[in-house]
Amino acid sequence: MREVVFSSRGDVIRAPQAADCGSRSALVSGVVSGWKFAADPIFCLLFPSNCRLCAEPLLAASLLPVCAECLASVRPLTGEYCVVCGQRLLSPYLHADSSPEAARCGLCRRAEMPFAQARAYGSYEGRLRELIHLLKFDRVRPAANALGKMLAPVMASFVPEAGAAPLLVIPVPLHRTRLRERGFNHAELMARAACKRIVVGTRLKVEAGILERRRETPPQIGLTAHQRRANLRGAFGVRHPEAVRDRTVLLVDDVMTTGATAAECARVLRRAGAKQVLVATVARTLLGATMTEVPGVQQTAA
Repeated sequence: MREVVFSSRGDVIRAPQAADCGSRSALVSGVVSGWKFAADPIFCLLFPSNCRLCAEPLLAASLLPVCAECLASVRPLTGEYCVVCGQRLLSPYLHADSSPEAARCGLCRRAEMPFAQARAYGSYEGRLRELIHLLKFDRVRPAANALGKMLAPVMASFVPEAGAAPLLVIPVPLHRTRLRERGFNHAELMARAACKRIVVGTRLKVEAGILERRRETPPQIGLTAHQRRANLRGAFGVRHPEAVRDRTVLLVDDVMTTGATAAECARVLRRAGAKQVLVATVARTLLGATMTEVPGVQQTAA
């Protein structure tokens, strides 16, 4: 049984500056930090605002209108999860069994998934859920950087799977109508933000134009697993099959709920010649998680 812990410590984040320029960087950093410390109270006095998640007054100037306490409250997953789809394993019989099959949930034991593995940073609830909604529905683009920081260790954990070749990172695409309405693809913003924070960033190559959403699909909320699969059938296509042929692909999205979206994307990528498809998301809807409705916010499911 494996224990999954994704950490945001410095060992998966950008490498430190070279020693020969360390003193200069420290001096510049000190000046900037001192200026920011002096400017924050003045900025907050002239332009008072509240955290968009907890409504407490913001005490520091930031492009992201979220307080440090709310960001710090988002914790990575710990515990035991299915090695294929990433769902929480709740059965005590599975925990007692030490066989490799025991690390799979009931669904993944019964059916083979089109993707090889799926991993997530945190549970789709609480502040993480609200932060994702802030990016997707309120269009607060700086939230992509915070979410990308969480996504970075998940993506980095997949790099060894690609071997010598760079890992091909493909964000789940939006239909052109939805993309025009929103103005950006949130999955692409998070993937690019994550790559900037990973030490092995040169081993990751984000390609947003390979996978396309060929038809707009109705929301998945309220649909059964069978209805979700039918809703997504034929919705995706690969524009450049030669780009994925014999490659390991890392599919990136914000949330994995039932896995229907990830499975459909993986299916068309495998059909186009991809060697294997891995899935990285910021959040995962888990069995037994406490879900709370956010007033006035559209709910999502994938």
